Amino acid sequence: MLVSPERLPGWVERFSAGNGGLAPTDGLDHDARSRGALMLRGANGCVAVLHPPGESGGESGGESAGDSPGGPTVDDLVAAATSQRLIGLLLVRRGGYAVGVAEHGKLVASKTGTKYVQSRTAAGGWSQQRFARRRANQAAGLADAAAVHAARLFAEHSPGSLQLGGDRPLASETLANPVLRSYRALPQLAFLVVPDPRLDILKQAAIDARSIRITITDP
Repeated sequence: MLVSPERLPGWVERFSAGNGGLAPTDGLDHDARSRGALMLRGANGCVAVLHPPGESGGESGGESAGDSPGGPTVDDLVAAATSQRLIGLLLVRRGGYAVGVAEHGKLVASKTGTKYVQSRTAAGGWSQQRFARRRANQAAGLADAAAVHAARLFAEHSPGSLQLGGDRPLASETLANPVLRSYRALPQLAFLVVPDPRLDILKQAAIDARSIRITITDP
């Protein structure tokens, strides 16, 4: 699940209340701490691991959440999420794209568009090779369009990290476009699985990009 930094303290309180209070992790949180994450263990054995927004990219787009002795605290995670710089958003799926720049969970610039890319199943008697070429050309056109618009927005609002989402191969192809060369080295947040990119999906991605990811393991 994804929890915004503003809601995180309340979420932790509810987790504690619903699981009989918090218990010591007894050293089980070593791996989590090494990745800048925070492990919470309920008295009933339920475990929650709270991951900072920038963990997946190996480097946070804002302040590090793991600088406190013994690992991050809830306050550290909130500070890391709220101090992130501008985030470049790049969502691409077959049939459309949505790109933009977000700050503190709000879009400061955006562009969405649609382009037709056929499904993987050949139809109409086309040869498989002809079908594959046409589909590849359509996908390339979609990736090119998304890259060009993203490059324009990123040039106007320089992001400090990237949030990719949608279809992984298409998103990777888009980022590989030469016009986005200077942004490839930016830290990347955890990949977002989203439906067909539209403005409302992009707005939600702006929120999700700064949210804390929580994984829960029941006792």
